[in-house]
Amino acid sequence: MATAPSPHLQAPLWQLLQATAGVAQAVHHGRSMTAAIEQVPKELRPGAQALSFQAMRWWGRAVAIRKLLARKAPPAAADALLCTALALSWRDDLAPYAVHTLVNQAVEAARRDKEMRAQAPFVNACLRRFLRERDSLLTATDADGTAKWNHPAWWVKRVQQDHPNEWMQILAAAQSAAPMTLRVNQQHHTVAAYLAVLQTQGIAGKAITTAGVPSGVQLDKAVPVQRLPGFAQGHVSVQDAAAQWAAPLLLTGLKSAGPQLRLLDACAAPGGKTGHLLECQPTAQVLALDVDPQRCERIQQNVDRLQVRAQIVAADAADTAKWWDGQSFDGILLDAPCTASGIGRRHPDVRWLRRESDVAQLASIQAKLLKALWPLVKPGGRLLYCTCSVFKAEGETQIQTFVQNNTDALILPSPGHLTPSNVTSELSLRDNDMGEHDGFYYALLEKRSI
Repeated sequence: MATAPSPHLQAPLWQLLQATAGVAQAVHHGRSMTAAIEQVPKELRPGAQALSFQAMRWWGRAVAIRKLLARKAPPAAADALLCTALALSWRDDLAPYAVHTLVNQAVEAARRDKEMRAQAPFVNACLRRFLRERDSLLTATDADGTAKWNHPAWWVKRVQQDHPNEWMQILAAAQSAAPMTLRVNQQHHTVAAYLAVLQTQGIAGKAITTAGVPSGVQLDKAVPVQRLPGFAQGHVSVQDAAAQWAAPLLLTGLKSAGPQLRLLDACAAPGGKTGHLLECQPTAQVLALDVDPQRCERIQQNVDRLQVRAQIVAADAADTAKWWDGQSFDGILLDAPCTASGIGRRHPDVRWLRRESDVAQLASIQAKLLKALWPLVKPGGRLLYCTCSVFKAEGETQIQTFVQNNTDALILPSPGHLTPSNVTSELSLRDNDMGEHDGFYYALLEKRSI
């Protein structure tokens, strides 16, 4: 059943569809959905964002249907609009508006756009045929793996190979909207206390645990961060439950090294994990690196909001000669660049932006970073390697190869691959009781003396 329009969607639907199609076209040309949405006029942005997320989740099905309706693709703008309409209307129960309304407004969007006006009759003909033949078109596209799973064929194959028992659950999980999850700054509130504060503001949620300890809150319904009590003061941050594992995994057992822990967050932007390290260990000396100076500004904004202090340097973590002062670190957090294959719920455009060759390219960068940073770890110190990926080339395989080549590296108990579907890990941890965190990989390495 179609849902009612959201109260904040004041603009005509045809305008929102135009904007959404523009976002889809930008993704097709290799631009992130987040960046594209930022270019949408402010008054259209909330509605276009909601529709863009849904369109990207079902883009595989939409393109497959369009190929049956018109084997030769129309000009890019019209194709983006047509596929947007199909992605939003292919199932009644998922459609944000009545399907006939979506079709009518998509045609109107084409008529009102000078670039697409000549294609309006074509868009109309395709969508009317879609309405007439929808059941048979859906049946015909079921045999197309990209349509069925709404991921590129190479992506589906890799998940099948890496997770033969869970691959369907992993792909299906990426089609749902992610919950809004908060990390409570326990320098200010316990989780229970912050839940009570939220309740006074009419915001409902429940506690989540990290490593068996209450650490955050999952909201029943997402709200603007401005509505979160104490957000501006650093009392709470938005962070997925899987990402909240990083700081406690690295720090547990390191406290014995003394209050002045020397820590490195090697690929730190936008600074969420940097802030979490300092919330857990306020007296630590933290160096946060990122290769992009603009992204370093984001780190600074985050630590300023949390009212903590870190040294922030714009540098390539792998080029240690450019930034390292020669003093070893007690702990290094390496949240390495990756395909982001584990965060499809929050970024459904990633699957369409990535190419199969990206996996090997990024795995090479990860290996380079591990090789460069491992000598900077003190004997007895630790390096926590993590990626927001479910691909084993960026997780288990990467670490197995590293350990084989570095006899002083000992793998300590750590979760390994976390996926939205699994409930156990090598630690027999119920790491995803609610099935509500992103896909991640964690390996905790300790440097032993040889």
